[in-house]
Amino acid sequence: MMNFAAVFDRIPKFVLFGAAGVIQIGLIGLMLFDRTEILRTGRDVTLRTRPLDPRDFLRGDYVTLGYDISSVPAGALKGERSAGWGTPVFVKIAPDREGFYGAISVHAVPIDVTSPEVLIRGRVGFGANCGEQHRAFCEKLDVRYGIESYFVPEGEGRKLENARNQRQLTVVAAVAPTGRAAIKRLLIDGEPAYDEPWF
Repeated sequence: MMNFAAVFDRIPKFVLFGAAGVIQIGLIGLMLFDRTEILRTGRDVTLRTRPLDPRDFLRGDYVTLGYDISSVPAGALKGERSAGWGTPVFVKIAPDREGFYGAISVHAVPIDVTSPEVLIRGRVGFGANCGEQHRAFCEKLDVRYGIESYFVPEGEGRKLENARNQRQLTVVAAVAPTGRAAIKRLLIDGEPAYDEPWF
């Protein structure tokens, strides 16, 4: 019986390269489709950005973003077992009187929410390593949602950083039913500054 290695060696190299190329193109297409679906079908939420450490300079051609919902009280999760850094959590957010979404509670698993509440998925950075074994949630959680950086045209980043640090920059994010989020639009003083293309 011919083994796998012998069969593999008999396949022409151009066929293998072609198959690898098709797989890569398929993966890129899948990522684009996934992002487009979030932007197309996701629920729009407006988030306040917050100033960041002034030593956190513009890195390349993207702006680093922090949100009021980035730091949340652990609530009922405090002291519960965590998987450490990167533990997934679900944060229930709801709009205030001005229409900005703020954190209401944080959960280890998805929960049902009622409109206008939204459940956004994130991963815990700091705050998942407390307790004797360093495997419990702390009192305060630093949560990352995958929307903490935004690529901008060359030379435009400083304007956005200044607006962010003066709390004039807000973000409209699309949140899919699964909780995954993507940046849809940046606003400066409530006026559209950048729209994220679907493709």
